[in-house]
Amino acid sequence: MTVVERREVALVDLLDRLLAGGVVVTGDITLRIADVDLVRIDLNALISSVNEQVPAPWGELT
Repeated sequence: MTVVERREVALVDLLDRLLAGGVVVTGDITLRIADVDLVRIDLNALISSVNEQVPAPWGELT
C-alpha cells in the first residue's frame, strides 16, 4: 500500500472540497419489464457553494 491509500479523509473535509470546486452529478435510470419502459428517471444536478464571487441564481431573497 502507498501512503495515499492509507490516508483517511473526514467527511467534513470531503464535503468542503466538493463544495469549493463544485460537483456535477448526472445519471439515467430506466425500469424495464419485457422490453417495455415503465419508469425513466433523469438526474442532472449541480452542487456548489454560493458566495460573493458566485452569486445565487435566484437573486436576493427579502
